[in-house]
Amino acid sequence: MTALPRISTAARRARLATRQALAPNAAAGSPEEVARRLVGIHGTDPTSTYIACWTRVPGFESPQLEAALFDERSLIRTYGMRRTQFLVPLDLASVVHAACATLVAGQRARLERLIAEAGITDEPAEWLVAVEAQTLEALRRSGGSTAAELSAEVEGLRARIPFGEGRRWQGEMGVSTRVLMLLSGENRILRGRPRGSFVSSLYQWVPTDAWVPGALREIPEDEAQAELVRRYLGTYGPATTRDVRWWTGWTVAETKRALGALRAIEVELDDGARGWVLPGDAKVDDPAAAGSRPWVALLAALDSTIMGWQERGWYLGEHAPRLFDTNGNAGPTIWLDGRAVGAWAQRRSGEIRWQLLEDVGADARSTIEARVAALAAWLGERRFLPRFRTPLEQELGA
Repeated sequence: MTALPRISTAARRARLATRQALAPNAAAGSPEEVARRLVGIHGTDPTSTYIACWTRVPGFESPQLEAALFDERSLIRTYGMRRTQFLVPLDLASVVHAACATLVAGQRARLERLIAEAGITDEPAEWLVAVEAQTLEALRRSGGSTAAELSAEVEGLRARIPFGEGRRWQGEMGVSTRVLMLLSGENRILRGRPRGSFVSSLYQWVPTDAWVPGALREIPEDEAQAELVRRYLGTYGPATTRDVRWWTGWTVAETKRALGALRAIEVELDDGARGWVLPGDAKVDDPAAAGSRPWVALLAALDSTIMGWQERGWYLGEHAPRLFDTNGNAGPTIWLDGRAVGAWAQRRSGEIRWQLLEDVGADARSTIEARVAALAAWLGERRFLPRFRTPLEQELGA
């Protein structure tokens, strides 16, 4: 039996450095390039999208991303892999929408069930369609509205759904949140310009066909899934089957079908696991050449890099419990040569506090200090908290 090509952990870290625009010799030139190379900028936390660009684009300033999102509209914010928000170029948005359509399909039936259980109507499907139509009509009239503004205009959005009955955490949620998420997941509406600075999560919703007319094209699901995995492996490969399945949110069958369509090449990893790369990409990289020279990066909470794999030991070591919350959300991290070595947080005063989880040496520590000072200067008077807070981030930010 022919031995599988072997790609070492050092080579994986070197690939990460160059393919994800983190090494000094591999920086990106624009927010659009960052989104393309990362196969989407993780967009759940609004501040993180800007820090992701600051980390990877020399001289980046926030108006560059704002222009791409709201003026040129070369990037859009959409739900995709794992029903998570990403900032993606328009051509990738079509791929993501088609490849992840099945992840959204079940949300409509679930919302209809919740509406019926809440006693809002005995005909939840018809009621929901009517409320959606009224919501879209209101958005076309206004050109863009917040959830609160839409709820004031569309009566159905003001309905309430109870949750956690009999539990300590019981309460109610507005139908508006669920309806807007469903419309967004189906790519009928998008998040437009926020009210306030980039740290704000108060967005205006806009109709997709008015925001980017004719930009999203129909693609067969199997074709889109193969294309999405091709892009993923080009940036994150080698990746295990579990990595691909987790990152996409797909079933085992969908994952295997996409890998098969690509004729992905199986490789051996240092821990004995098997990973996948694209055809022609199984060569063993020279880590020294690929990384050029030692590098440091400050990644925001939920950055696409740290959230790019499910099997993370090769870049987290033993640090996962300190850098992630119990639901699997990553906090802000410090990276050195392709591995996470610490965490950082902003205090209310604006000070950036940081902590290393291992000895990195005096030279690296000095570089980290300089990078922290640069981030603090770039943030200036802006203050933010990650949407999902890890214990270490809360400790540093106190």
